[in-house]
Amino acid sequence: MRLPLIFFFLGLFVGPTAVWAGSQHGISMHGQPALSADFKQLPYAHPDAPKGGRVTYGVLGTFDTLNPYAVRGVAAQGLTPPLGLVVQSLMMRSADEPFTLYGSIAESIDVPDDRSSVTFRINAKAKFSDGKPITSEDIAFTWSLLKEKGKPNMRASYGKVQKVETPDASTIRFDLTSVGDRELPLILGLMPVLAKHATDVEKFEETSLTPLLGSGPYLVAEVKPGESITYKRNPDFWGKDLPINRGLYNVDEYKFDYYRDANTLFEAFKGGLYDIRSEDNPSRWVTGYDFPRMTEQKAVKDAIAMRTPKGMTALAMNTRKPVFSDIRTREALSYLFDFEWVNKSLFEGVYKRTSSYFEGSDLASTGVPASEKEKAILAPYPDAVRADILAGTWRPPVSDGTGRDRNNAKKAFELLKAAGWTLDKGILKNQNGEPFAFEALVVTRVQERLALNFSESLQKLGVQMNVRYVDDVQYWRRVATFDYDMIQFTWGSSPSPGNEQQNRWGTKSKTREGSLNYPGVESPAVDAAIEALLAARERTDFVDAVHALDRVLLSGFYVVPLFNAPEQWIVRSSNVKRPEITPLFGFTPETLWRVEN
Repeated sequence: MRLPLIFFFLGLFVGPTAVWAGSQHGISMHGQPALSADFKQLPYAHPDAPKGGRVTYGVLGTFDTLNPYAVRGVAAQGLTPPLGLVVQSLMMRSADEPFTLYGSIAESIDVPDDRSSVTFRINAKAKFSDGKPITSEDIAFTWSLLKEKGKPNMRASYGKVQKVETPDASTIRFDLTSVGDRELPLILGLMPVLAKHATDVEKFEETSLTPLLGSGPYLVAEVKPGESITYKRNPDFWGKDLPINRGLYNVDEYKFDYYRDANTLFEAFKGGLYDIRSEDNPSRWVTGYDFPRMTEQKAVKDAIAMRTPKGMTALAMNTRKPVFSDIRTREALSYLFDFEWVNKSLFEGVYKRTSSYFEGSDLASTGVPASEKEKAILAPYPDAVRADILAGTWRPPVSDGTGRDRNNAKKAFELLKAAGWTLDKGILKNQNGEPFAFEALVVTRVQERLALNFSESLQKLGVQMNVRYVDDVQYWRRVATFDYDMIQFTWGSSPSPGNEQQNRWGTKSKTREGSLNYPGVESPAVDAAIEALLAARERTDFVDAVHALDRVLLSGFYVVPLFNAPEQWIVRSSNVKRPEITPLFGFTPETLWRVEN
């Protein structure tokens, strides 16, 4: 393969030990991309899908900004992946591989074997929606802006870059020397590209209903603040003929209609007011879809098998609050959640119990004894993992399913006593005589119902949990500033967890507003495990590092693990079609198309 001229100059910068892989059409976290350089389309896309029509989504909540990269505000749907309609990234992720990127704005990527740098070569056809070409200056500008003013995960990742060089208008090189993060070249490949000439740096962190100028396949056509946003196909989209886009973005318009109440949202679908619905209520999935729109086959249900890790859905206890500072208190609460009764009585028995942060994959440590490599990672932190979790024998508590399991209640009470709580006239109190009382913040009626059930279980042992239902805007503002005692949250997981783990569990993320470290994890062992998974070259080393991370998190009892669904539940208008092939990541909205009735 003939190397671009730029590489003869880059040799001046990379040092004598770097081994160059050469210019590549794609990059994988581990191994090689599944698709060759001459691929015609993604394997799950329908290249001959008809173009035209509109697809409408129903969304619960509201929005107050069109800038999805700043911390402030709630961004409108559709701006970022999985759709990513307006702003593109340097490369695009394949939904059929654990973590593989292929060329988009950047037509090629170059990394040495040690991934101590990454160089992107920009496609000569790439241009913004106003017709101006995308240059290396725009990419360097975006990197600098998001490093200083972007979301916490962007600031953390982009801040690792040692130096940025732009040898010419079509080439940009990021120096990653001594970073030790083999995922970082891919994270940079997913960096959105903003137009330097059209981005107001001074006002970037403010909420705004003025769309960012991007290079994507759609333009913002209409905005009704907090109510709806409509995107219209850009007829001059520069990348419409790229193999990575063939069979994607088939409809002329995407519209997102917002609803403040979950019941109203459901009724709107029954009335045919929108096309795509993601269902998260198992009772409704099993028994609630017998209305005329379904029986007349104007809408259909898709139960899509889950092939990725199911992640962790849990009740997160905010350890920043004194009430949850003792690990024994946190473990005690896990004994008082009666999954067997809840699943049978509230959820039609369809859920499975979650026992790992990487549930349903080989990345889950539960049931697997620690390997020697895991033990080596954890050796400097001898108290970080419990013996039964290290051995793989730990499981979440199992009840008798009656809702009144005395055995689990007894175990919980023993832990609470050990943590200094005593029962006084039916009320659990600490050594200062203060009652064990806290608030669970919820944002949906499903969450509220579950929390009220849990509250009843806790009350039997003298624990007072007040359930507070708030609207979407207030909820996310409080969550972003860690202003809560307990919340229900789902940390999804890909087959290739990486830098996002720092934003979820890393020590620095504990005090960083906007991070996903909702329990307030602060653990050197967690940090070490994350560093190990980012540095892993081989899949086996990577799995060992993720297992180590999973074990430390489980040992901290930061959450009460809840449950996971065996399938992804999607309901759609019958004239909105999707390809026969479902990729690894499941439902892919960018592949849909509409046909006339």
